[in-house]
Amino acid sequence: MKKNTLSLQIAEKTFILETGSLAGQATSSVLARLGDTMVLVTVVEGKVREDLGYFPLSVEFVERLYAGGRIKGSRWVKREGRPTDDAILTARLIDRSIRPLFPKEYKNEVQVVSTVLSVDGENEADVLSIIAVSAALQISKIPWKGPVGAVRMGYMMDGEKGKFVVNPTSAEIKASLLDIVTTGSKEKTLMLEAGGLQVGEDVAILAIEQAQGYNKVIVEGIEGWAKEIGVKKTEVSSDPILEEIKIQIEKTYKAELAAQIPMRATKESTGGDSEELHNRIFEGLKAENPEKVIDKKLVAKAIEYVFFKAIREDILKNGKRPDGRKVDEIRPISGMVGLLPRTHGSAIFQRGTTQALTVVTLGSPRMEQLIESADGEESKRYIHHYSMPPYSVGEAGRMGTPSRREIGHGALAERAVMAVIPSSEKFPYTIRVVSEILSSNGSTSMASTCGSIMALMDAGVPITAPVAGIAMGLVTDGDKFVILTDILGLEDFSGDMDFKVAGTQKGITAIQLDVKIAGLTLLQIKDIFEKAKAGRVHILGKMNEVISQVRDGVSAFAPKIEQVTIPVEKIGELIGPGGRMIKSIIATTGAQVDVEDDGKVTISGTDAQSVQKATEWVKNLTREVLAGEEFEGEVKRILPFGAFVEILPGKEGMVHVSKMSTGFVKNPEDIVKIGQMVKVRVAEIDDMGRINLSMIFGNEAEGIKDRTDFPSQAQPFVPTQPYTPVTVRPAVEEHPLSRQFKRERSAVAPRFGGRPSGPSRPRSGFRKTHY
Repeated sequence: MKKNTLSLQIAEKTFILETGSLAGQATSSVLARLGDTMVLVTVVEGKVREDLGYFPLSVEFVERLYAGGRIKGSRWVKREGRPTDDAILTARLIDRSIRPLFPKEYKNEVQVVSTVLSVDGENEADVLSIIAVSAALQISKIPWKGPVGAVRMGYMMDGEKGKFVVNPTSAEIKASLLDIVTTGSKEKTLMLEAGGLQVGEDVAILAIEQAQGYNKVIVEGIEGWAKEIGVKKTEVSSDPILEEIKIQIEKTYKAELAAQIPMRATKESTGGDSEELHNRIFEGLKAENPEKVIDKKLVAKAIEYVFFKAIREDILKNGKRPDGRKVDEIRPISGMVGLLPRTHGSAIFQRGTTQALTVVTLGSPRMEQLIESADGEESKRYIHHYSMPPYSVGEAGRMGTPSRREIGHGALAERAVMAVIPSSEKFPYTIRVVSEILSSNGSTSMASTCGSIMALMDAGVPITAPVAGIAMGLVTDGDKFVILTDILGLEDFSGDMDFKVAGTQKGITAIQLDVKIAGLTLLQIKDIFEKAKAGRVHILGKMNEVISQVRDGVSAFAPKIEQVTIPVEKIGELIGPGGRMIKSIIATTGAQVDVEDDGKVTISGTDAQSVQKATEWVKNLTREVLAGEEFEGEVKRILPFGAFVEILPGKEGMVHVSKMSTGFVKNPEDIVKIGQMVKVRVAEIDDMGRINLSMIFGNEAEGIKDRTDFPSQAQPFVPTQPYTPVTVRPAVEEHPLSRQFKRERSAVAPRFGGRPSGPSRPRSGFRKTHY
């Protein structure tokens, strides 16, 4: 393929797509650029996989640290490891944008790889990758009903009014009230991924509507480019044998399959409950067609088609759902909090047969997660992990590292709750939430969201508002459609959509849309938002019945944390020479002390008294002493002209002999002793910052003028006893062998007093230490 370039102008930004120059052996490849962010997308068509019961599409998003001019921070491993969570989430974003448009009859392996080659810190690579993948598929021979466009919309306040920003920069995304990525064709929306700070449904709909206009421009541009390149698409057709089996099963066994719907509605996995019927159908088809070889896998596909068709017809014609609910009815909800005695917060949220156990763990700020990417390093203080073991669907399976689905569900729940997590200034904890799915039958990510809120409230985390989430479904037949509230697993499998919406009473905090059809119209999306809000409010009411207010204070088993901000120039005093002062605070109090470069000091520990003691120590160590203040301090040193008293940790002042008593004091030791605790008053702070103290208070101090000069320790020494001459012993004659040794040593290294030359020894001193 010869080199060919496409330029797309979207709002104020230019997307440049180029093909024919890189990765020539791939089925198709596109080099895409936005600003100085560049990705290389390759698409490869593999062999036919009829043995699989699903379409074998794999999508990889590869982050390279060289894209941002970085080397991995690990001391030993410099090669990039397993994909980061962000890379997995971006790969899922691409997958969800393109998968619905592949023909169901197409069974070839397809691998899509998007490699980030350069990042500029402003333009995100995810939207750029979706557009490049769409273009690469469209100019390939692979049958695909695209192209699609993708755009990110931000919503920011401009004075008292809000404004939308098309494909905002990384900095603008952080300042946005809404961050939504929309993928769509010319007329419909295929995929949504959004996070919001309690924005209204009307704002979200406007964002989707505006994004649809930009997506239309992208789709038309890619269509024209593909026409110019002129690659012919592979034609696919349905399997006539499969179609014949479908007709036979529907004619003979439809009633038996429909009778199984209520039983199948109670669990997400079929298990072995339907195996007997499936075997009977297979044997019956073989008996009816003795001259034909019938594939059992084709029979299974046909049975699923007929079974799902029966579910859809019941919903569309009769408004009857698999479990007998109305289309807008939510399953029974229950829950409890505080069931785990030693954790910092725990809750169970149950909706129907979906059950999630969520546990909260609180830690100090030093426990924040450090994330390394081509853009740099960033920290994360709220973390949500999601786990769905095989037993949750009644199966025995492999237990291991989290799947991409688990990472995606955890990220969605995290995004839904993030909007109401208090700031670090108000609640200086690192927060980790883990959702254990104990039973699954539809919308476990939204159950995790609800359970997380209840567990956070149980843990004493002052969230700004409770959040609930709900999954909406859709069944269509031409122009006719029915929206389902709170879908079951069976309704997810047999339906056309999984639309998750999470939020508070006030507005939306997260959206995720997956479809199996060619997309949703704006009218359908408006209807879905309206019904989702009603369902969300209902769930919030049920959660309120379990726990209505945040607990007062954190668990007794959670660490206690205090934060103090000190002047930056005082950081050195807090750390002390060689770290001695901060180590002393930690060793004495048992609390952990962490210092930031901006002067923020975090004191944490399991014992409230030790944390309080360390906090007071830090405050006293770094605060300014004012004239007139009174202290009780320890006498540290005694000199002929006075005594030094430690009034605060690391701070000493001097009491001159004239300020120790109203009478004449000849010797300071007549008044004070080392280690004695004495009450002192700050007489003044001199121009050099030295603290002059006085032990005279009240009326007695009025008649005495405070001394302003600070006696130097280098005053002439006045002997108190007669001088006694020291007798000097006569010099001992040096041994000849000793003189010879000195000459030899001097010859080796005369410049260094006889020390042999060679590598210098390491100097002892303070080494960089983390406290």
